[in-house]
Amino acid sequence: MAPRSCVVSFSDTTGVRHRVDVTADTLYEAAALGLKLLRDHGWASPIGPATRLEVRVSHPAITHEVTVLQLRKWSESTAVTPEERVRKDRVRTILA
Repeated sequence: MAPRSCVVSFSDTTGVRHRVDVTADTLYEAAALGLKLLRDHGWASPIGPATRLEVRVSHPAITHEVTVLQLRKWSESTAVTPEERVRKDRVRTILA
């Protein structure tokens, strides 16, 4: 898959919406990169496993939602193909 520009966002416990732009090959990679950047930034409330991350792909315009827990479970699940193993390893590295 070719890398796509995405906006990853979530609303914190105070109702403030935070978002960050990332470029990624997959939904889970975009979510992981966005989560890492949002956590590293330090302006948002703590991001827990039930936090819903919205991933909006710029072109074509598509929006997905995934929780932090779903992201972690996917990255730790068994890969079916070598390509999928590489993707899951990349996401686990980002989340570490």
